[in-house]
Amino acid sequence: MHDFLTSRRARITPERAGIPAAGQRRVPGLRRSEVASLAGVSVEYYAKLERGALAGVSAGVLEAIARALQLDDAERAHLMRLAQEANGTSVLIRPSRRPRQWTLRPSLQWALDAITAPAALVNNRQDLLGVNLLGRAMYSDLYATAGGRVPNFGRFTFLDAAAHRFYPDWNLAADMLVANLRTAAGKDPHDKGLHDLVGELSTRSDEFRRRWGAHNVRLHSTGIKTFHHHVVGDLELIYETMDLRAEDGINLTIYTAEPGSATAQALALLASWAATSENTPASADH
Repeated sequence: MHDFLTSRRARITPERAGIPAAGQRRVPGLRRSEVASLAGVSVEYYAKLERGALAGVSAGVLEAIARALQLDDAERAHLMRLAQEANGTSVLIRPSRRPRQWTLRPSLQWALDAITAPAALVNNRQDLLGVNLLGRAMYSDLYATAGGRVPNFGRFTFLDAAAHRFYPDWNLAADMLVANLRTAAGKDPHDKGLHDLVGELSTRSDEFRRRWGAHNVRLHSTGIKTFHHHVVGDLELIYETMDLRAEDGINLTIYTAEPGSATAQALALLASWAATSENTPASADH
């Protein structure tokens, strides 16, 4: 809680908060007293909350702090989850555990295969759990370098040189990846697999460690992503991500392109390559 609140406080300037920037400032962003004033609480109470002493804090106070710090939807949800965890109430909302070795149901694979656009199943740890034919072709780099493990977007992004080609804007992709992992950590702070992954990436990648320390979070839902595929070139894809009701913590992402666009033509070429390439069997090993 302390790191998250201080990182959010540091990024809000007095001008952005609409208050006078009086006096010399030893730290960037707002002072604790200014956040407290904006949230309508005492400085002592806000300082106690920032230290993590959240017993009995009300939702109204948390909402006021979220407004004072100008948190977006993802950051606000993250704050609420951190407060619930620190307040000892997270047991009521803690996600149910899945077996350590998750198995892709045949019916779920059939559903993936029925989708004509690239489609992928990803869990909160950013493991690539399942794909259809076109999805495997699109993510062929991840499968090629996974070394027999379940492909993971975190390891690929920060530990594989191919990622810098696959993501034309690598910095943006890296920022989004870490924000997704930070959000997942807030949802389930007891996920050992996620803890292990974060520890591995923090040890092996300075770029990951710096981003993880920023405490940025995000909601993964819809938008545009750009890729550079080693066979068909540049892809500008619109993605829609949705949770699977029967699979807690796993989401389905479907990528599409504007009809008649250069990316639509590239996807048609990718489908042709996927159908003939020995490296992209219709059903991936999970």
